[in-house]
Amino acid sequence: MSALRIGLVGLGTVGASVWKNLRTQENLLTPRCGKILRIEKVAEKNRARARQADVPEAQLVDDWRELARDPSLDVVVELIGGTDVAADLIRESLSHGKDVVTANKALLAEQGRELTAFAAERGKRLLFEASVAGGIPLLLALREGLIANEILSLHGIINGTCNYLLSAMTSRALSFQEALREAKELGYAEADETLDVAGHDTAHKAVILSALAYGFWPALCEVHTEGIQNVDPLDLHFAQELGYRLKLLAILRSHPKRGEIEVRVHPTLLRKGHLLSSVRGVFNAVAVRGDVVGETLFYGRGAGGDPTSSAVLADLAFLARGKAVSRELPPSSGRQTALTLRPMAKILSRYYVRFLVEDRPGVLAEIARIFSARNISISSVIQPEGHRGQTVPLIVLLHQSQEADVQEACRIIETLPTVKRPAILLRVEDLEGEEGWSS
Repeated sequence: MSALRIGLVGLGTVGASVWKNLRTQENLLTPRCGKILRIEKVAEKNRARARQADVPEAQLVDDWRELARDPSLDVVVELIGGTDVAADLIRESLSHGKDVVTANKALLAEQGRELTAFAAERGKRLLFEASVAGGIPLLLALREGLIANEILSLHGIINGTCNYLLSAMTSRALSFQEALREAKELGYAEADETLDVAGHDTAHKAVILSALAYGFWPALCEVHTEGIQNVDPLDLHFAQELGYRLKLLAILRSHPKRGEIEVRVHPTLLRKGHLLSSVRGVFNAVAVRGDVVGETLFYGRGAGGDPTSSAVLADLAFLARGKAVSRELPPSSGRQTALTLRPMAKILSRYYVRFLVEDRPGVLAEIARIFSARNISISSVIQPEGHRGQTVPLIVLLHQSQEADVQEACRIIETLPTVKRPAILLRVEDLEGEEGWSS
């Protein structure tokens, strides 16, 4: 039986799992693929890692270039992370006639358009199922399972660290720092948590989802990105009381009449009855709405060696089976040049706004007047009980309004002498077809 000859670069958490699972699943994969999936060489400088993964010395090399240039290999799997060396590795491999499989979301978010074009020009494939949502076959669903659909929207919990932190803060009233300390002890957060908690990891994945769903690569620097590091447990408490839970969401939405795609990342309030709001711990979930299929939900582990290696192996199996239908992203679609990123100032949303105000008559009327002057309608006002003194929290829920108008109104309200701190503003998503999503 013929073989797909693989070069593996990197034996970190994911690389070691790919090495392990490709061997343990060989009897399953071979008949399904019609080929043996065989790792011929492994590039890894850290010999301790290689010994721990039980990689034979004869298959080890120090320099990834040896794999990229080896004419006997069919595909190179890039699992070293980072952007500079990884980009060189991918280009070198493609230039020497190899397909490439990667899980590198940061690199794809920054250079995905160029790298997919580079691969297409050489008639090769760049596959990246493992770059978003770990073991969930989300990219496959967007490229093939939902091929008959225009994707109307995606709402994704796609960073397990942030979801764990918000779940712990909500369910056990922990502070952000307490939850983060616990997450690090359990191995759910990196020593430097910034990439996750500041929303950057989610933004990387949102760029890739935009490319898969719409054939449109937004510039990463232009994607509105807010993290969860400043979330106040007080707002989590009030959200619970109002029937909401807070999640860090990647939100994508199509506006075909204007030729715009909405791509944004920020903490978002979801009604408790929606299935996305019930996703807890390190799990990921993405709600996808298509014009034909309606609402679909993808759920599972979004990180870790085994889940991510499952996605890498799926790409390798795809190559081994020699599918005629392209699974990788084309460098552009017919709509690519017509699409633009909708500015954050133009997005429409509902809002939760919390002010700290002096406890005296007339304050609410003044705030309502400023909102009204900008055509912003208030849906409800809550002044929680048990807050007595010179200052009290005042929570305002707004009907759907334009971001720029809400931001301007809040800036004006913050100048009032009766308002003592900057406003806390959270966006609220009422997902389409909500009655069909209720748990």
